[in-house]
Parts: sequence; C-alpha cells; structure tokens
Amino acid sequence: MIIAIDAMGGDLAPTSNVKGAIEAAREMPDVRIVLVGDEARLAPMLAQAPKNIEIRHAAETIEADEEPVKAVRRKRDSSLVLGVTMVKNKEADVIISAGNTGAFMTAALLITGRIKGIDRPALSPIVPTTDAAGVMILDAGANMDAQPKHLLQYAIMGSIYAEKVMGVARPRVGLLNVGTEEKKGNDLTKEAHSLLKESSLNFIGNVEARDIMEHVCDIVVCDGFSGNILLKTMEGMAKTMMSVMKEEFTRTITSQLAAMMLRPGLRRVKNQMDYAEYGGALLMGVQGTCIKAHGSSNARAIHAAIRQAKKFVEHDVNSLIAREIQGESRDEYV
Repeated sequence: MIIAIDAMGGDLAPTSNVKGAIEAAREMPDVRIVLVGDEARLAPMLAQAPKNIEIRHAAETIEADEEPVKAVRRKRDSSLVLGVTMVKNKEADVIISAGNTGAFMTAALLITGRIKGIDRPALSPIVPTTDAAGVMILDAGANMDAQPKHLLQYAIMGSIYAEKVMGVARPRVGLLNVGTEEKKGNDLTKEAHSLLKESSLNFIGNVEARDIMEHVCDIVVCDGFSGNILLKTMEGMAKTMMSVMKEEFTRTITSQLAAMMLRPGLRRVKNQMDYAEYGGALLMGVQGTCIKAHGSSNARAIHAAIRQAKKFVEHDVNSLIAREIQGESRDEYV
C-alpha cells in the first residue's frame, strides 16, 4: 500500500506533516509513505526516518488563499496536484492533504473525475458523539451550495460507507435543519426531506445541530456551507471547553489536586473531543481515494489521517461506493 501526503499543505506544513508521517511509518512498516513536496526542505527532516518513507519532489506549493481552479491549472508541479496525479496514475493508493480545500477538491475532480451517478462530491468527516461512536457529516464544505438531489446522493454514499465499512446495520440518516418538524426549513431542506422520505434509506427526519452529539443519527446530510459552519462550531466549542476546564483545574491548589485524581478521565474526554483523533475527511464521490485533513493539523492529526487512509484503502471505499451507486443495488436506496 502506498500513501501519498501533500507535505507542503496546511498551516503547520511541512513540519507537522513530516513528523506525523514518520510516526505512522514506524507504526505501519508494511505501508509505503511518499511525502510530496520540496525535497530541499523535506530531506533534512528525514535523517532518522524509517526506510518505508520517501520523497517525491514538487517544485511548487498551492497556498491557502489562492483561487482553486487557477492554482490547479497553473501549478501542475505543486505538491497537491502531483499527489492527486499519483493516485490517478496508480502510483499511490490514496492522497492526504491539509492544504487548500477548494484546490484539493478541484484537483480531485479534474484529475480523477467523479463517480458515475454522483453529481457532486462531498467531504465526509466523522465528528465525536457522547457514546464515542461518531456521526458522519456530508457535506462539510466541498460545495457551498446544493440541490435536493445532491443531499439524497450524500445520504446514499454515507449509508453505503456506514453499513459496509463501519458495520452499522441500517444506518440512520438525519437532515440538518432548524427544527425537527417536517415542514421546517428553507426550500432546499423541504424538498430534500421529501426525496429522503420517499427513498428506502433509514431516514429519521430532521435533526437539530444541538442533538447531533447525542448520536440521534449515524449520518447528517446538509449543504456544504451549513456543514462547514456546523463542523467548525463543534471544533471551536470543544476547544473552548477544554481550555475552560484547564484554566479551572489549575486555578487553586485544591483544584490542581482534584485534576490529578481526575487525570485519566479528563484525558479520555480530551481525546474523544479532539479533532486530531479523527484524522481526515474522505472526499466521497470522486474516483480516486482523496482525504482532506484539517488545515491546522498537527503531527498527531496527520498520523491519524494516515491510519484512517489505510482503513479506506483496505476497504476500497470509493470502488465500493461506485459499484453500489452504479449497480442494481442502487434500487435499494431510491
């Protein structure tokens, strides 16, 4: 198995990407990891690296603020574009990038192409829940706008993944909305509700953002604009909660003693709520296996993304979705 990493993408690149890749390479000696990026900057960081990690030189980098389509077309020798091209050419089984989200999606669409039957791809991160099972959000930012049929396609892809890979029997699909009543929402959610209700998916109806972490459903579908706001709000709330708890538990000697006694439990809570533990989001709906890591991913998050990528490749997720979407089994969902 070959996992390519856009070593130059992300707020903490390339240091965090290299450190995370080295940790993963040591943990998974049967996996070959290819760092795509500026060799002059990467090579000195690999002095003590395992033998199953190597460099593929890329002379350019797509920055976070660049216009996606122009950047992908003009910077063909960038780490992001070369990484996606490696997947297209079967030189890598998967590409991971913490870089420009729009450019990553554009490169995946232009280079690998869409799965037949899917109009738009969706970013599908798994967010924490109180029971640690996790909920998948589709779409979390691949497309800002969506049509009702796109939300139905997201629900189908998410259901296939949850059932075949996560082992969830009859995964529950919820539609993100401002209320649980069927008639709530805007034109998009009202029409999407009708399509989902008429499908044979296990659609439980509208769900509110405040209930998602209670694991009221296994899959939440929404347009990318709403999904991205939801995801970042949850991340920000988790970060704030941990910061407040840390401040409170270090305020006095008594609270410090209490923190020492509660340390194992607090560590479990932190790990459960930390986005870094959940790796990256699979870009569902494209023919190549492409994983988008968080823009501010640290080494631990990159390590988790690589571990997650290995799981995606082992289950051949995108091929599975393609077969299900294009085959006779599509009738099971629509």
